[in-house]
Amino acid sequence: HMVTRTKAGVFKPNPKYALQTEFAATSPIPSSVRAALRDPNWHATMQLEFDALQANNTWTLQDRPPGARIITGKWVFKHKWNPDGTLDRYKARWVVRGFNQRPGIDFGETFSPVVKPPTIRTVLTLVVSQRWPAHQLDISNAFLHGNLQETVYCSQPTGFEHPERPNAVCLLSRSLYGLRQAPRQWFLCFVTYVTSLGFVQSRVDSSLFVLRHDVDTTYLLLYVDDMILSASSSRLLQHIIAKLKLEFAIKDLGPLRFFLGIDVQRDDGGFFLSQEKYAKEILERAGMSNGKAAGTPPDVLPKMSDTDDNLINDASWYRSMAGALQYLTLMRLDIAYAVQQVCLHMHAPRDAQLTLLKRILRYVKGTTSLGLRLLPAASLKLTAYTDADWAGCPDTRRSTSGFAIFLGESLISLSSK
Repeated sequence: HMVTRTKAGVFKPNPKYALQTEFAATSPIPSSVRAALRDPNWHATMQLEFDALQANNTWTLQDRPPGARIITGKWVFKHKWNPDGTLDRYKARWVVRGFNQRPGIDFGETFSPVVKPPTIRTVLTLVVSQRWPAHQLDISNAFLHGNLQETVYCSQPTGFEHPERPNAVCLLSRSLYGLRQAPRQWFLCFVTYVTSLGFVQSRVDSSLFVLRHDVDTTYLLLYVDDMILSASSSRLLQHIIAKLKLEFAIKDLGPLRFFLGIDVQRDDGGFFLSQEKYAKEILERAGMSNGKAAGTPPDVLPKMSDTDDNLINDASWYRSMAGALQYLTLMRLDIAYAVQQVCLHMHAPRDAQLTLLKRILRYVKGTTSLGLRLLPAASLKLTAYTDADWAGCPDTRRSTSGFAIFLGESLISLSSK
C-alpha cells in the first residue's frame, strides 16, 4: 500500500503515506544526551549550537568561586517542520535552569513585549493596500545577543566540557536561553540597534518599528526572534535586511508565508490568514481528529453558571484545550466569543462548560480551512461596532461587552469580555 500503480504501469509513492515515510527517516528526539551524541544528526546540530555560543563570546571559563551558586543546564532537542509537514532541520539548544535564579541577585526585570495581533493585522492591511513587498525574517540564537548586567555562573554544556578544565564554570557575559532576563535583554539589544538605524518605536505597540525617510517608509514587526519586514520598495527592503545582517545572524525566509503558526497566502485579492495546521494539532491533542464534525458555530446565547452541573474530573485537560483555542482565535475570530465563555470557567469547569468546549472543537473540526481575509482598502477609514448585553452573567450579573474594528473592509481588532 506504500505505492500506487498508474495506468501506464508506473509505480509511485502513495501520498497518504508520504509524511509517515518522512517521519520514519528522521532521527527521533533522543532520550538522553548520550543518545544524542551517538546520533550524527543530533551531534552535528549540538556542535553548531556550541560553536555559536563560542563565537558569540557568551562566557569565559573560570575556576568555581567558593560559595557561588552555579546554575545547571540541559540540552533540549526538537524537530523543526515545514508548513507542508516535511522536516526542516534538527534543533538543539543548551538551556539553563533559570528557575534556580534568585530575584534581585541573579536577575532584575524580566518583562519583554511582543507584537499584538491587531498590530499584525493592521500592518498587513496597510501593506496589501499599498502593494508593498513583505518578507519574513528569522534571527538565529536571538537570546544570545543580550548583554548581562548581573554576575551569573552556569555549568559547561554537557558533552562539550573543556578537556583541560572539565571542572571549570562559565561566567556569563551574554544571556542564554532559560535565563529569566534573557527575553528582556534581547529586546533591549534589538531596540538599541534598530533605533540607531533611524527606526522609531510605535507609541501604541512597542514591538512595531517605523522608519520614514522622505517618501520611503518601512514597517518592522518583532515577535521574539521572528519578524515581518515591509517597505515601500524592494530596493529599500533589501537595504534594511543588509543593515540587520551586519549586527545579527539574520535568515531571510523570503516573502511572508508562515508566521507564528499562521499560514499566509497572498494574491491580488489581499492576504488570507489561516491556522489550519495549528487547528489540526489541537484536534489531535484532544483526541478528536476522527470525531464528528459540526458545520455550524456553537450556540452560546444561554450564559452558563458556576453552580449548575457537576465538576468535571480532568480539569487540566479542559484548561489545556481552552488555552489552545485562545491562540486559535488569532485568526479564527468567529469562535472568539464562544472561547471567551469557556475561559470564564477555567478555575472550576463543570459538565456544561465541557460540553460547550467539545462543541467548539467539533465546529473547528468541520471548518479547519476557514481563516481571515485582509482586503486592499481604497480608503483607510476606521469603522468600529460595539455592543453589550445587560447583566447577562447569571452569577455576578456582569455584562459581556464586545467590539469589532475594521480598517477599510478588513477586520483588524475584535474583543469579547
